[in-house]
Amino acid sequence: MADFEDLGKYDPAAIEQKWYKFWEDHDVFHDEPDPSKEPYSIVLPPPNVTGQLHMGHALDNTLQDILIRYKRMQGYNVLWLPGKDHAGIATQVKVEKQIAEEGLNKYDLGREKFLERVWQWKEKFGNRIGLQIRRLGSSCDWKRERFTMDDVCARAVREVFVSLYEKGLIYQGFRITNWCPRCQTALSDIEVEHEDEVGHLWYFNYPIVGEDGYIEIATTRPETIPGDTAVAVNPEDKRYAHLVGKKVKLPTTDREIPIIADDYVDMDYGTGCVKITPAHDPNDFEVGQRHDLPTIVIMNKDGTMNEKAGRYSGMDRHEARKAIIEDFKKAGLLVKIEETKHAVGHCSRCKTVVEPMTTKQWFVKMKPLAGPAMEAVTSGKTKFVPERFSKTYIQWLENIHDWCISRQLWWGHRIPVWYCDDCGAVSASRTDLTECPKCGSKHIHQDPDVLDTWFSSALWPFSTMGWPDQTPVLKQWYPTSTMVTGYDIIFFWVARMMFMSMEFMHEIPFKYVFIHGLVRDSQGRKMSKSLGNGIDPLEVIDKYGADALRFTLVTGNTPGNDMRFYYEKVEGNRNFANKIWNATKFTLMNLDDYDKDFVPDKTQFTLADKWILDRLAATEDYVSANLDKYELGEAADSIYNFAWNYFCDWYIETAKTRLYGEHNTDRKVTQYVLVYTLTRMLALLHPFMPFITEHLWQHLPHEGEILARAPWPKADENLRFKDEAEQFERIMDSIKAIRNMRAEANVTPNKMCHIQIAVLRDDLKGCIENHKEYYEKLGHVEDIKLLSADAPKPENALTSVVTGLEVYLELKGLIDTAKEKEKIAKNKAALEKDIARTSGKLANKGFLAKAPEAVVEKEKEKLAQFEEKMKSLEERLKFLDQL
Repeated sequence: MADFEDLGKYDPAAIEQKWYKFWEDHDVFHDEPDPSKEPYSIVLPPPNVTGQLHMGHALDNTLQDILIRYKRMQGYNVLWLPGKDHAGIATQVKVEKQIAEEGLNKYDLGREKFLERVWQWKEKFGNRIGLQIRRLGSSCDWKRERFTMDDVCARAVREVFVSLYEKGLIYQGFRITNWCPRCQTALSDIEVEHEDEVGHLWYFNYPIVGEDGYIEIATTRPETIPGDTAVAVNPEDKRYAHLVGKKVKLPTTDREIPIIADDYVDMDYGTGCVKITPAHDPNDFEVGQRHDLPTIVIMNKDGTMNEKAGRYSGMDRHEARKAIIEDFKKAGLLVKIEETKHAVGHCSRCKTVVEPMTTKQWFVKMKPLAGPAMEAVTSGKTKFVPERFSKTYIQWLENIHDWCISRQLWWGHRIPVWYCDDCGAVSASRTDLTECPKCGSKHIHQDPDVLDTWFSSALWPFSTMGWPDQTPVLKQWYPTSTMVTGYDIIFFWVARMMFMSMEFMHEIPFKYVFIHGLVRDSQGRKMSKSLGNGIDPLEVIDKYGADALRFTLVTGNTPGNDMRFYYEKVEGNRNFANKIWNATKFTLMNLDDYDKDFVPDKTQFTLADKWILDRLAATEDYVSANLDKYELGEAADSIYNFAWNYFCDWYIETAKTRLYGEHNTDRKVTQYVLVYTLTRMLALLHPFMPFITEHLWQHLPHEGEILARAPWPKADENLRFKDEAEQFERIMDSIKAIRNMRAEANVTPNKMCHIQIAVLRDDLKGCIENHKEYYEKLGHVEDIKLLSADAPKPENALTSVVTGLEVYLELKGLIDTAKEKEKIAKNKAALEKDIARTSGKLANKGFLAKAPEAVVEKEKEKLAQFEEKMKSLEERLKFLDQL
């Protein structure tokens, strides 16, 4: 056991660095598969290699680490598998920006050289996020770290792609996708950020073929008019029923297109007639499929118009919009323009406006995969916490579309498909091909596209464990126990992991999906670069320590709900850490003659000992129960309450005089209770605040080498003292009442007082008679009289009623009334001057006319405050007159 002086001053930075290194050096976070133990596993949602730790990561990691440390201490065979995601487009854009500074683009380098640069970038910056996660205290098994493009994961990706292809679940086709003209790739929905923008709704007339009339349409995207292949109306719309089946002449082109009826059309939007452009609008694409309309792509992949756009060919899409509007105007076909607000999609990486465009892509058929993924949740094999999020998950799967998995990028898992230039065969292969499997030709080339980054991360729960091999890690820890993630990626990631796991493992990927909300700023706004309200967790750690940040992120946090971040809370939790530090310091100062072999008999425990031991057992039960049901915030609050309010504020106060006496048995009992309670309290707190708890535990007498591997505290049934604990709480209540009454009467802190207590319960009478010392030490009481419940109540006393007791504070001789009255008279005189001065200002018409309204309001507030103070001084005088 170290001497208390070794503890020094609480310095989070020093202890955090020291203990994380110790844990990692001693393999504290690493378990080998042990089939004799119950497994518990989590795979870390892999942050991007482009990543910088943000508050979302900090919350996500903290929640996972609490669960992992709890289970590790419970004796489970634990795996927390970390890793990083190659992040496809996000990483490619970073490297493109880097080489642009050298005056180069990716085509100047060529695919191979460009990929070399990306790997260099990944090696240089990819480890940053891992180091930042360590700063937070996350107890990941870094020996098992994976990367979505390492050999193990790449092999799994190949196996899954080829297997789905062979089953006919992967196909190539022309479909509408989100297209970024700047990155020149298809994007998934999650890679598109929608922002409300003020735009325009243009109303145009299309001439009806063979008649003099027109049909009026409204559109927000005139530049796509050359790609129109129909005009649609609602079949229920009587205004246009006579036009269905006729044709219109499409202005700006030489084509005629049909007028069709489709339920998709909203009769109340615009004119109730809409242009249908299947190649450039997802809804129009569906209409086109239903009515067998041609799909005319009128744009190049860089957002310029192609030859099918006629005379607008070569123009940028924004230029083409202006030219088309001008041409309609000249032809007398522009009816009107209205301002409108609508959501515009932007590429999340480069902020370019996304263009819905029909392109040739690879797709996964989703209907056959969605069924088992839904059944896994409806049957209860996988449970969402909170349960309400299962509805969100099911609804999305019920309405799922085929998944576009190809991306026109160079960085990522290249699609394992080869095309034969001689016989035209298309071959998917688990290994790289050098000749055509059909005709043996050497003239083959691989598909240039890569897979959507979500394809590889969808395999994360099993690819990271060595699948398709049946590794010992996979056998022991799959399916994983818990997936901790935000509600914003239920569709994009959770659902995909679920259907891939059901297809390839024939088993759920995780038993629980623990959903958390977003960390918002103190005003409740989402943290974002544009608002400039983001908070860097590393800066918070530098200033307050990781333990304080972690405790802030978990206290008051409820599953599935957003939380607000307040610096005041972090400051408060830093103070909490300091409080525990000082309580440990106090304990160590009094252990110079500690006997580690001494265990008291129950009869040797005082009432306060029994109370703290009973409260500890109750807290141990409560914390475990709440951790088991993912109420981590509730668990943290209960430890905070026990540590601060029970142990530090009350028990230590009762212990002081017992310790300062001679080296007797009572001192030994107190030392025992202090060490027993404090070490177990630190163990309960360890998953939440790992650094400070490990450090303090190491200084105290303890069994075992390290707190991170110490047994989780389970309530000792022999140390339950329900009745005695309740009695001590009643004594505490009455002492709090005495303190409040002393404050109300302005009694100086060290002045001893006299009290009378009317006892309303028989068991409390003997208890108080035998424990008057608590009143003396903690309430500065020198005389206690016990009254029966029906005895006359004392006069000239302040009264407070608590459970089972009525407490009277005798005022006679407690206050020097003459001195108090003199002080009040001085205060009143000063206050009268303030009131006169402020009232005079507010009665001055010149001041009221010239002073700004805010200044006048401030003077009124000041006057109200002065009058309130005067009222309380007069009430105090009345009170003193009655004494």
